[in-house]
Formats: sequence, C-alpha cells, structure tokens
Amino acid sequence: MIKNPNHPQKNSTIKVEPIRDVRDIRAIKKMLADNPRNLCLFVLGINTNLRASNLLNLTAGQVRHCNAGDEITLKEKKTGKPRRITLNKSSIATIKELLASTPLPDNSPLFFSQRGEVLTVPSVNRLVKSWCQAINLKGNYGSHTLRKTFGYHQRIQLNTSIPELMVMFNHSNQKQTLDYLCIQPDEIRSAYMKLEL
Repeated sequence: MIKNPNHPQKNSTIKVEPIRDVRDIRAIKKMLADNPRNLCLFVLGINTNLRASNLLNLTAGQVRHCNAGDEITLKEKKTGKPRRITLNKSSIATIKELLASTPLPDNSPLFFSQRGEVLTVPSVNRLVKSWCQAINLKGNYGSHTLRKTFGYHQRIQLNTSIPELMVMFNHSNQKQTLDYLCIQPDEIRSAYMKLEL
C-alpha cells in the first residue's frame, strides 16, 4: 500500500484556522456569488456550528420551507446525538437561491458534486482550501474552518460566553472549546495589556 506523504503521522494533529477577518469572508462570498451551491455551503458552514459531515447530510426537504429563525433538528454523524440548529437570514437566503437554481426532491441531499454525486468531506476540504487560496489567505484552512469561523465570530464579535460555545459545539470541557476557537493566546495577551496597576 502506498502511503500518502501529506497524511498526518499517527497521533499527530493538523489544526485548521477560522477565517478571522470579516473582509475575507465578504471576499469569499463575492467570489462564490455566481455558484449557488458553493455559496450556500460556505454561508451555512460559517453561520452554524455544523461539521462538514452534517452539512452534507442536509436534505432539500429539511430546509425548503424554513424561514429565518426556524430550527432544524438533525442527528450528529460523529456523536449520534440530536442537534437543533437555528437558521439565520443569510443561511435562508442562500438556501432559497440554491433550491431555485437546482430543483431537488425533498429526500435529495442539498449538496451535489458537478457529476451529480453527493459531496464528500474531502471535497469540502478541497473547496475551502481553494477559496482561501483564491483570496490569498495565509494559513491552514479546511472543512473544519467553516465551523471554527462560526465559533470565532460568536466569541469575538458577539462576546458569546465560553460555556455557551461549549454547549453549541458539544465539547466536553471549556479548555477544548478555547483550543478549538484559536483565540485563547490573543485573549491572554490582551488581558495582560489591559491591566495597568
């Protein structure tokens, strides 16, 4: 068996980053404006805490009649636990645009490849990397970037508490959430700089 040289070593981890700057998010959205599938995938990914595997399990029927503020319930692929997600205006707008451009039956997955197959997590990983490269974003990005971007902006822009984010992400402890968000070193540095005794 040929080993992939890019595959991480056993017990090692590769961390992907959130998209920190709102201007970069806007640039990707603008770039994807003519591709309803990719725009919907990106917008849903950064506006919910869903893993790529859960995004790809969404069906047209689950979201077709949703309005802003509506909740959908799905079973998390990784944990098997039920998860309730509230859809915001941005998510609904891109869902409606996708469904208008691609008529899909209710039981059909929402996201298909160009060959008509259901998208896979590795495909989403490649897409996210390509979008970030296209706008010259430096760093390591992948499918998990979408979910991390949601959490990062929940914390930085909206000051959502770590315990709330821990519940949103279904993490077992606050340290896991802090590590996940890639902001703890910045927050610690900022705390040192704020105190002048």
